[in-house]
Amino acid sequence: MFDEGGKIRETVSFSDLARHVYFTETGEPLPRGRVTKTPFLGACRGVGIYLLYNGILSDKSAQGGNVLTRSVLAMLPPFDGQKVIYCTGCLLGKDRLQAERILVRQTPYEIKVS
Repeated sequence: MFDEGGKIRETVSFSDLARHVYFTETGEPLPRGRVTKTPFLGACRGVGIYLLYNGILSDKSAQGGNVLTRSVLAMLPPFDGQKVIYCTGCLLGKDRLQAERILVRQTPYEIKVS
């Protein structure tokens, strides 16, 4: 899934990375039926897990849809509770993240390998 430099290989699909992220975040496998064309992977123990990767929001530009911005946040499926969002970067301030109950994990650096 990762190259020798720790970057996500270009051949990794959204669904493969989604299963990996969900499992390493929750310790539980992501049911196959829950891997859809949405960045919301599901909830576990009251925490919503999101993944912005590989143009899941239909923006195929270099950073499009993979960086958490106000407009990207507005497009995410809602979840009432703590949220963990995996993304390549975040342009939201600390106050906004706290207000929205968001913990950002930067890909690929904060994706657990084992």
